[in-house]
Amino acid sequence: MASKLFVLSIRQNIPIHMRRMSSSNGYEYVNVIGNRDVVGYGYNGEENYMDRLDFPMPAIRFKANTPDVMALREKEKGDWKKLSIQEKKELYRASYRQTLVELQAPSGSWKGSIGVALLGVALSLWTMIFLKLYAMPPLPKTFDDEHRLAQMERMKALDMNPINGISSKYF
Repeated sequence: MASKLFVLSIRQNIPIHMRRMSSSNGYEYVNVIGNRDVVGYGYNGEENYMDRLDFPMPAIRFKANTPDVMALREKEKGDWKKLSIQEKKELYRASYRQTLVELQAPSGSWKGSIGVALLGVALSLWTMIFLKLYAMPPLPKTFDDEHRLAQMERMKALDMNPINGISSKYF
């Protein structure tokens, strides 16, 4: 869903001369989205950028083609030994937003989920305490242990709901 919205937002920003009509899916790109190159098929054949572990090669480059990046791409066509490590990193970051290691790194979002869950538990406990103290009337005196035992003895004396079998040996 988010990828569809991303593609739709990109499609609205593309000039008319860069679009061409296709009978299958509305608009199709010639070879760029905005100022980014289409470099592959993409996930489900859509021309969008998504960082995914199961599909590590997106259809378009992450950054737009700036003069600096284009100069590096021209230099890239030559000998890679002449490129510095910093230039190689810049080329990588122009094509991808994150490395696979960065993508797999824990984000810490579980802490927020635990915090919200504990906040809900605390709110429900405070609500229960408030209701017990201020909203509910006190329990009747027949809930005391001596009244409950007297009621049990009376039930046995009147033989109410007699218990048969092994459990009848308890009394």
